Amino acid sequence: MSNKISSNESVPSSKKKIIVLGSGPNRIGQGIEFDYCCVHGLLAIKECGYEAIMVNCNPETVSTDFDIADKLYFEPVYWEHLWEIIELEKPEGVIVQLGGQTALKLAKKLEAKGVKIIGTSFDNMDIAEDRGRFSDLLKELNIAYPAYGTAYTADEAIEVANAVGYPVLVRPSYVLGGQRMRIVINDEEVEKAVVSLLKHIPGNKILIDHFLDRCQEAEIDGIFDGEDFHVMGVMEHIEPAGIHSGDSNAVLPAFNLTPLEVTTMEYYAEKIARALDIRGLINIQFAIKDGKVYVIEANPRASRTTPFIAKAYQIPYLNIATKVMLGEAKLKDFTIEKKLEGYAIKEPVFSFDKFPGVNKELGPEMKSTGEAIRFIKDLRDPYFRTLYKERSMHLSK
Repeated sequence: MSNKISSNESVPSSKKKIIVLGSGPNRIGQGIEFDYCCVHGLLAIKECGYEAIMVNCNPETVSTDFDIADKLYFEPVYWEHLWEIIELEKPEGVIVQLGGQTALKLAKKLEAKGVKIIGTSFDNMDIAEDRGRFSDLLKELNIAYPAYGTAYTADEAIEVANAVGYPVLVRPSYVLGGQRMRIVINDEEVEKAVVSLLKHIPGNKILIDHFLDRCQEAEIDGIFDGEDFHVMGVMEHIEPAGIHSGDSNAVLPAFNLTPLEVTTMEYYAEKIARALDIRGLINIQFAIKDGKVYVIEANPRASRTTPFIAKAYQIPYLNIATKVMLGEAKLKDFTIEKKLEGYAIKEPVFSFDKFPGVNKELGPEMKSTGEAIRFIKDLRDPYFRTLYKERSMHLSK
């Protein structure tokens, strides 16, 4: 038997290091937007005097260019690979907020191994990710949310669905891009959805929420530093609820919500950020029906709209958020001036021509593969008016 000699080309430096986790290979729901977040995060880490280490494995991204980070590990964003890197580099901590759901999912193992997670703590991120814990928090904070229940089997799910009232949204915990999410209207459909979900994601906790039909959807991206909360932007979706936020056209700032509704959303967002003791970024999704604001979910990380807002307002939000996560700066250290005349529209980009067999109907599971930005001077813009007029045409069950 030959002796296998293993060599290691990576020689750790004596500098203090921060590792940034990327979002892995391109897939629907996470890609270029999180790459933007990682790149700006790496630059901010360098500005703070740390060695910036990137872990990502997508050759099409800027974050994996060899001259962006001080050191690049072109490795799959999996625990086994990551743990070897951490043991070798011994970083001050790891940033999981910039690489979408892939990075966030590794937080639990990092916490278990005693590795410092930069920014919001694992437990607080988990409250936002675990729909059950999150709804308990909203109840405590006296914030409205759609009636919900959790189940582990099809029979339990049918019971819950009847209790919360149809139509319901059936979805798993801890996923990105609305993966395996369905809007269903009777017991038979609930059973079918749950059986399919458990076949693909065994052992997952299933959430059954009452679906607020034909309501307005909106979202807020914000930064919290432990003292101050800053609303980066309030985006209003043009399509009604039921189409995944990644597939909807969204307008910055909100154009059709009342000042009271917007203020309520901002008030709720700050309340949630304080309760979760966020350090860095948070994204909160809302539904507004008959003037009442409901919170649908919170993501304790950069969302795919974070770069959009940064570009539209011309503010280096990712730089600011990373320095806040590192504890190197507070929000009051920055002068933030939003520069946007008129409105910016986030347009989803679809690749249906490349995948002719794919069902083109839009629903709660994300299908867009990217997004573009369009600036309009005012709401009289003909493009916007057509978009608004046709907003309900693409909604499928």
